Amino acid sequence: MPQSLSAVYLHAVFSTTDRCPFLTNIDLRHSLHGYLGEISKRLDCAPLRVGGVEDHVHILARLSRTVTQADWIKELKRASSLWLKSQPSLAGFSWQGGYGCFSVSVSNLETVTAYIENQEEHHKKLTFQHELRALLKKHGEAWDEKYLWD
Repeated sequence: MPQSLSAVYLHAVFSTTDRCPFLTNIDLRHSLHGYLGEISKRLDCAPLRVGGVEDHVHILARLSRTVTQADWIKELKRASSLWLKSQPSLAGFSWQGGYGCFSVSVSNLETVTAYIENQEEHHKKLTFQHELRALLKKHGEAWDEKYLWD
């Protein structure tokens, strides 16, 4: 095949360190979501939806053929952390060391998009820890609690 084609969709999730609620300001949070989308675009990873609440973010994107999953997440976290630390009162901001990243089939893109759009409502009933455990379980991923949180 003379042309390289790829349709790999990923749902990435990562939290602030110790799930500190750094992102309580709605305007700042929405600006962060937009900025994460721009970072993803620059990496040729087309964002479909970015969202989250005060202590974590979700990003649904189509992975580039030229960027690894690890490099995509690393740059999202690096660039957004620098941007957030430049904001008044967020000099101590940091993302958790790890992340969750899950494959999404084309048939589930609408469902995951809606899930990300409804994070505010979703987290009225569920903590980030419960949400991440449910995602890990849904995707058949084993974990050890002592290494899951930082």
